[in-house]
Amino acid sequence: MNAVVALEDGSLFHGQAFGARASACGEVCFNTSMTGYQEILTDPSYKGQIVSMTYPLIGNYGVNLQDVESWRPHVAGFVVRELSPVVSNWRADFSLSEYLEKNGIPGIQGIDTRALTKKLRVKGALNGFISTEGISDEEALRRAKNWPGLLGVDYVKEVTHKESFMWDERDEQSGDFKLIQGSGESDARLNREPLPPAEIPIVAYDYGMKYNILRRLRQQGFKVRVLPATA
Repeated sequence: MNAVVALEDGSLFHGQAFGARASACGEVCFNTSMTGYQEILTDPSYKGQIVSMTYPLIGNYGVNLQDVESWRPHVAGFVVRELSPVVSNWRADFSLSEYLEKNGIPGIQGIDTRALTKKLRVKGALNGFISTEGISDEEALRRAKNWPGLLGVDYVKEVTHKESFMWDERDEQSGDFKLIQGSGESDARLNREPLPPAEIPIVAYDYGMKYNILRRLRQQGFKVRVLPATA
């Protein structure tokens, strides 16, 4: 399927669709990380944004359910130069395309992300529109230009957990990952460095908190109860 990204300044980028068959408005920005795309997708601070990756090949190690930074991905859309046709990692639970499709997020590949990045570097983040639904260029530009943007929008209520919970009560998510050669474990992905006792009770308010903050607190001996932003 064909896909399009339109910017409020009138720019158009055409490519191939992946992920969900969907359309979304968002603030278009770029990220220069070579790895960590699933952490970027699930970072609550990217709520309402269409993220373009500058590294040319994305998706080669898939997506796993352990390295996420929130309870769901929050980006409005995802832009890459080339989506890896092969997923090659023993920890992978999904391909990148499957993960985006599962969560209703449109992706586009095959565009000149270098040109897009240079434009954003000069002009700053721009309002934009992404679609994998065969929308016309005129309609895509209209939606990009008419989107009101992020100013004054309260995304905290959308990214926060809805209920309070205890973080990692079974100590399965917070220890640093380690690979034990020939361990014979049924699921070697659960091999983690030992953690100190959780002896210090603490409350953490979730206004868009990344899970790695919770992991680090647990690694220092904190017993963390997470409260939603509405608490």
